[in-house]
Amino acid sequence: MLAVLCLSLMVLMVDNTVLNLAIPVLMTELGAGPADIQWIIDAYILVFAGLLLTAGSLSDRYGRKRFLIIGLALFGGASLVALTVTEPWQLIAARALMGVGGSILMPSTLSILITAFDDDERRKAIAAWSAVAMLGVIAGPTVGGFLLDHYWWGSIFLINVPITLLAIVAAVFLMKETRGPARKLDPLGVLLSTVGMSALVFAVISVPADGWSSASVLVAAGLAVVALGAFVLWEWKAASPMLPLGLFRDRNFSGSSFSIVLMSFGTGALLLMLTQYLQFVLGYGPMKAGLALLPYAVAAAIFNAVGAGLGQKVGNRVLIAVGMTVMASGFAVLAMMTAGSGYGMLIAGLMVMGVGGGLAGPAIYATLMGAVPPEHAGVGSAMNDTVQQVGMALSVAVLGSVLAAVYTSSMPADAPAAARGSIGAALQTGDPGLVRAAKEAFVSAMSFGSWVGVFFTLAAVGLALTVLRPVPGAQAVPQADPVEVVEVKG
Repeated sequence: MLAVLCLSLMVLMVDNTVLNLAIPVLMTELGAGPADIQWIIDAYILVFAGLLLTAGSLSDRYGRKRFLIIGLALFGGASLVALTVTEPWQLIAARALMGVGGSILMPSTLSILITAFDDDERRKAIAAWSAVAMLGVIAGPTVGGFLLDHYWWGSIFLINVPITLLAIVAAVFLMKETRGPARKLDPLGVLLSTVGMSALVFAVISVPADGWSSASVLVAAGLAVVALGAFVLWEWKAASPMLPLGLFRDRNFSGSSFSIVLMSFGTGALLLMLTQYLQFVLGYGPMKAGLALLPYAVAAAIFNAVGAGLGQKVGNRVLIAVGMTVMASGFAVLAMMTAGSGYGMLIAGLMVMGVGGGLAGPAIYATLMGAVPPEHAGVGSAMNDTVQQVGMALSVAVLGSVLAAVYTSSMPADAPAAARGSIGAALQTGDPGLVRAAKEAFVSAMSFGSWVGVFFTLAAVGLALTVLRPVPGAQAVPQADPVEVVEVKG
């Protein structure tokens, strides 16, 4: 069962990271312009984040195994559709459909894990789940680089099909169905949450291209405030709310949620710069850049297991604080890099971050999900996914703009406008002086982003220490007995 859940998660993580490598090919072979590329990427994010809470709530009612299979089928089917496209708008539509599948699939992986494993196994299962997520992020560029080097661009979507089919067959025969107690649907809550989250994510992802004061951003932000505000008011008084707001009265739930937001915000934009650093500054190819990050993934995977073991003896609050402090140390190493530091210093800082993330990861997931009643495991898992998505999206929009400004301000004033706006354009000039200045400016921006990561990670440490209750790790996650478990024959 754990293998099925990890396989389902892996296909999502690999797909999300591999697409970035295909951008040049899509521009040349599919005729996609910059606006098309933006929406090929953002269509998935918009739909995925907008539907997470709804999908998680419905999975609690109708069955988490059922929703896992539906999500896999939609994701694999949309990947097949992507193989047949001939126009950019068709690929945008296929990516949106993949977002629907991903939003149904993702909450089910963690909620099934929480309800299916007992206390002795659950923390180890969470460690494996989060380690696979990290490995998927690293495997994406490696697998994508190989496929794009040897096959046509559609191969990056074709690879999803056999994986989803295998996961569906395994789920049918190896999994038991779980669901929460029957309760009424909350149609208005579904509508308000979907509109509000979609509008929020649309506003955030539109900022880099349109600016904070553009009409589209302001309208979307206003709609998000109105819809999410109405959602909170409705959920507060609804007899059967899709998201029980009483969860936020639990300090462990609210504290771990906001810690994840802070950590995601601090790391999102910086991690996006890593592959650019490896390719633009160090001159690595896509596949070599992916392989160069493997030690980071290995460190995270190993210490996920260590963190899971320590969680049986050490409280979650302590593990989260120690792990995030170690992560902040890794950011500090990256912050001190210069254009001449090279790969050694980069991977040293990343491995320290991997150690810290491995220690903190199982504890923070166990804390958040431990505060969620088993009957709400699906929506609780969706809440975890949502706060991560919002934190990452805000990081890319806000910090991405700030880091771009740092790069531009660090470039010579007499440099061409294109070179001042992009390190890729600067490298294309072939001017040795300009290339050197661009690399130094890019590393300066990455250093600034690393200091931001230090600040927000330490803020998450402070939040964890002051808000979280010191619940022993072995008692952090509730028993699965109250959940209705129905065995479904394959």
